[in-house]
Amino acid sequence: MKLPVGAKLTGVGAAVPHRIVTNADLENLVDTSDEWITTRTGIRQRHVVSDNETATGLAVEAAGDAVAFSGIDPSIIDLIIVATSTPDNLYPSTACMVQAAIGASAAAAFDMEAACSGIIYALAVGQQFIGSGTYKTVLVIGVDIHSRFLNWEDRNTCILFGDGAGAFVLQASESENNILATYLRADGKGGHLLSIPNPGTAYPHAGTTPPKAAHRFLQMNGRAIYEFAVNAIPEAVRAACARASIRPEELDFLVPHQANQRIIKAAAERLGMRKEQIVSNLDQYGNTSAASIPLAFADAIRRGQVTPPSTCALVGFGGGLTWGAAIVRWTAVDSRKLSTVTEQREKQQLQETNYQGEGASHE
Repeated sequence: MKLPVGAKLTGVGAAVPHRIVTNADLENLVDTSDEWITTRTGIRQRHVVSDNETATGLAVEAAGDAVAFSGIDPSIIDLIIVATSTPDNLYPSTACMVQAAIGASAAAAFDMEAACSGIIYALAVGQQFIGSGTYKTVLVIGVDIHSRFLNWEDRNTCILFGDGAGAFVLQASESENNILATYLRADGKGGHLLSIPNPGTAYPHAGTTPPKAAHRFLQMNGRAIYEFAVNAIPEAVRAACARASIRPEELDFLVPHQANQRIIKAAAERLGMRKEQIVSNLDQYGNTSAASIPLAFADAIRRGQVTPPSTCALVGFGGGLTWGAAIVRWTAVDSRKLSTVTEQREKQQLQETNYQGEGASHE
């Protein structure tokens, strides 16, 4: 009897722009203060692209980090899925640009858009391709550059967002399945609450008359999004846990979309999770949209908060409205660290051998 194919998570990676914009920097742009921003959002700084940086560039860097973590050769990647709301081009897709840049010549590639929930949707799609037996190695990336779609005179939105990318590597396994369950939801009736209008469709223009600049800025009803999020997170986590046949109390960590510390705190309390179980780097990066979950996850692994094996709930929410969760069992170990340990052991063994040989020669 053939065993079902599981999706094993073997790598995670992240990338952010070099430029940092602090709350103090924003005090020079809008009527705000470091204390006001920190108290209401939990954000202290964010990374923002410079003119020469692109979504594709960040996605490529995050992909490289995840691939190095997993220890695979890019040539074995079968599929690349990029979740983004802010691609560099309408086409070619960001995924195709990544495919060329990392040398994944055998991979199919496409973009998908589910706003800040995009990485959860992409993980679910990647899992389905592996579970069906269609592909064996899938690279999933979340990347967004919201700084180019912000009104930097609007203190209600410009203080919230940062730019970044994050990635996961999924591989087929007949002995292990790390994505225990996924849960996806949407409610288009709330689409107007968080949006970036497209001036090419929603606001068509004739001839060479450019669209109004305001039409391309991010627009958000903050209060409504807060109320939506604090309900959506617990719902998605509980539903995904039920599909995974575990209880929320059995989770080791909650890795939520990094939008607002008040949202994260309120949702975590509804789930009965302790402070040390919450994975958050919001204070350093702000809301990086589709990148925020893998970026926070990669950070937590690097600083030793999340260690294998750990059962984690990844949960996102955002424009659409969309929301969803993935229950994952994290068992991967950074292949770069394993290589370093192996090299150190081999070096030590060689030194011991040489020492013993020198000792024998003197006898």
